[in-house]
Amino acid sequence: MDNDTLIKDLKDKLKTILTESYKDFKPELEKDLNAFLETSKDKLERWVLLFSSDALTKEEFEWLLKSQLDLVALQALQTTGISKIKLNAVKNNIIKTILKIILEIIVPVV
Repeated sequence: MDNDTLIKDLKDKLKTILTESYKDFKPELEKDLNAFLETSKDKLERWVLLFSSDALTKEEFEWLLKSQLDLVALQALQTTGISKIKLNAVKNNIIKTILKIILEIIVPVV
């Protein structure tokens, strides 16, 4: 499994899914997603490797992803005046989407 390809695929799929769900915030969301994925890239790669080698369970992997929730700053969305409740919903959706995408990529390989 090529980590660069994984991260690129993850970025592409995440942008597509989330920007379809949040069309009104597409430019802001893409900028924030790129910042989050760049910040978390090394951790994501390490966790994916551990998960794919069965060193982490699905639950442990999900917990690690959720630990990154505070790093999803969504600064651009905050400046648009979006409510904290909606921001938290977007953050949770991002983490769930990352988990779903990675599981789709890894589980067929495992």
